[in-house]
Amino acid sequence: MDRPIKQKKWNSKRILTLVGVLGILGLIGASYYFTSGNSRLNVEADRISIVEIKEGSFQEFIPINGTVLPISSIYLDASVGGRVEEKFVEDGAILKQGDPIMKLSNTDQELSLVNQETSVLNLLTQSQIARTNAEQVSINNRNHMADVELAFREAERVYNLNKKLYAEKAIGSQEYEKSVNDYNYQKERVVLTKQILRQDSISTSQKALQDQQTYQRTQSALELMRQKVGDLVLRAPVDGQLTSFDAEIGQNKNAGERLGQIDVLTGFKVRAEIDEHYINRIFTDQVGEFTLSGKPYQLKIKKVYTQVTNGRFQVDMEFVGKAPEGVRRGQTLQIRLALSDETKALLLAKGGFYQQTGGNWIFKLDKNGSTAYRVDIQLGRQNPEYYEVMGGLEVGDKVIVSSYETYDKIQELSIKN
Repeated sequence: MDRPIKQKKWNSKRILTLVGVLGILGLIGASYYFTSGNSRLNVEADRISIVEIKEGSFQEFIPINGTVLPISSIYLDASVGGRVEEKFVEDGAILKQGDPIMKLSNTDQELSLVNQETSVLNLLTQSQIARTNAEQVSINNRNHMADVELAFREAERVYNLNKKLYAEKAIGSQEYEKSVNDYNYQKERVVLTKQILRQDSISTSQKALQDQQTYQRTQSALELMRQKVGDLVLRAPVDGQLTSFDAEIGQNKNAGERLGQIDVLTGFKVRAEIDEHYINRIFTDQVGEFTLSGKPYQLKIKKVYTQVTNGRFQVDMEFVGKAPEGVRRGQTLQIRLALSDETKALLLAKGGFYQQTGGNWIFKLDKNGSTAYRVDIQLGRQNPEYYEVMGGLEVGDKVIVSSYETYDKIQELSIKN
């Protein structure tokens, strides 16, 4: 007799179907979990950096490197070209004003000086001859004037005498008329001779002035030529140290070529380069600080060079008060240049979190310090050490400032000690 066989409720097909459904539901749940803002990640406490928000003095500043330079440097350029004939000192020598440095030889300049001196001598000789001739002409004119005046006085005497005699009918009209004509003639001669003498005097004065001016111009040219020849001996323009001096015996130097420089040793300045991003925030009298041998010192901006090269511009700074002892030319100083005054602010230490968040949010720890949540924040100014907190955090809050490179989609961090 046959028995009915009961069919199993959980056969393999049904089990596989159920497993597939559960897997799908699990994926859906996981997807919802990770996209619904509840993602969570376990992190080791020793792999993150935690800091506390505090209130303190905040000052916006930038770090810059400055190079110590002499207070001033005077460049030595060749005013005339020539061959190096003699060197009196070597690079690095301490010089007094007027000390010779080296001597150049230039036969063309020396020959030009001789020719110029000859030209001046010839001009002077010609001027003296012309002056002598002018004086002789003046003497002759004055002698002629004396003769004319003598003849006029004689004609005047005869005229006055004949006038009386003619009135008394002692002489005839012909003799009287002759004395009148002679008197008028001599009178006119006096007038003309005076005009000639006056014009001669003016002409002589003008000629003497022109000769004097020509001589002075030639003499100035001679002095300039002598100076150029004198410049063949290079001398120190001020007291200081000779640097960048490059010359060898027999070497040719062209006019205008840089021969070296004199560094004035009465003081120092600091030249620094700053990123062009700050060019509108840099002004004279801004103060920077640096530390040397454990002591703090201050510098003040004296001059701003607005020309930008390779994205940077330069400033010259001077020491506030006495320069540090032992500071030397070429030394590099690490300077904190203040961009604002000190103010009270909430301070957040800098860290790698900023690269991923842009300062818009941060992980803040709960009171137990075991969990960190995302919170929105607002940051203001910054310096190399701190951000100024404008909102979202309070004094005493603890936050994670290390890198968030793998935390982009994470909402909570579970911190394991």
